Amino acid sequence: MISVMLVDDHPVVRAGLRAVLDPVDGLQVVAEAGSADEALTLAEVTPNLDVVLMDLRLDGTVSGGRDGVYATHRLRELAQPPRILMLTTYASDADIVRAVEAGATGYMLKDTAPDTLVAGIRAAAAGETVLGPAIAARLVDRLADPAQSLTARELEIVEQLAAGGSNREIARRLFISEATVKSHLVHIFDKLGVDSRTKVVAVARERGLIS
Repeated sequence: MISVMLVDDHPVVRAGLRAVLDPVDGLQVVAEAGSADEALTLAEVTPNLDVVLMDLRLDGTVSGGRDGVYATHRLRELAQPPRILMLTTYASDADIVRAVEAGATGYMLKDTAPDTLVAGIRAAAAGETVLGPAIAARLVDRLADPAQSLTARELEIVEQLAAGGSNREIARRLFISEATVKSHLVHIFDKLGVDSRTKVVAVARERGLIS
């Protein structure tokens, strides 16, 4: 029996997932959480937890800014960590990279067909990497043209630009020097073929690099 915990800040979404999973032989939803903190607490007291279906953008006002990536990182630090399968509506490069770096076993979108989701849960429980078709396509695009793909750090800087951060603010938030920020920006401008910070954000959103 594969034990599953649902983590999503929308009760209706959790109810829908439970309705899909409860009738499936070999799967059992054993816990539900609406925030990162609640997920961590439940995981510590739920024995033999196999897979966590994790929303990416948990409500920061409720969880103190602690999103699904934060929860994933913390869950993977447990003595017997569950597999984490991200289930989200966001498919930007920045989101995918953050989730994978935090230790997510897989990444699927919420418009995934029920049968595909169930298969993904079984694969994640078996330790396999699980990628929805749209996510796999994005990663293939990155691999096909690595020279023009933004690195994880560059994606972080673009996200900070989109939030209106100055070089000094970005340096402080990412714990790097302003000179390093400027160096990354030079590479970002070159890779995206732009000449201004505004254009960086516009092109990044157009290409789905950031949400």
